[in-house]
Amino acid sequence: MKALIYAGSEFLTSDAIADALLEYGAALAEGRTGATVEIPVVDAAGTVTTAVFLVGPASQIVARQVDTHLAEPDRLEVVERLEALTRRLHPTARADTETPPDMDWSWES
Repeated sequence: MKALIYAGSEFLTSDAIADALLEYGAALAEGRTGATVEIPVVDAAGTVTTAVFLVGPASQIVARQVDTHLAEPDRLEVVERLEALTRRLHPTARADTETPPDMDWSWES
């Protein structure tokens, strides 16, 4: 589990969510824009709740590994959403490496 240190407070969340949030924040900063993101966090009693983070160019978020007996709030859909938002800010082209089965490369007709 990781602790996100933000605005003087610590928020416990899963490693994957913390990493995805930091990547999204970096992508937003590159574009000089910001966004709010709601993620699941674990309170001191072990209850999963949510916290809303403002991320962007001025965000100062630190993540550190913590040892705890509390269960991580693994939410694959949150990680997937953050990764999708990050990809939108970093579009990439993909080259197919396989020839389509119906492609005729003979050039002779």
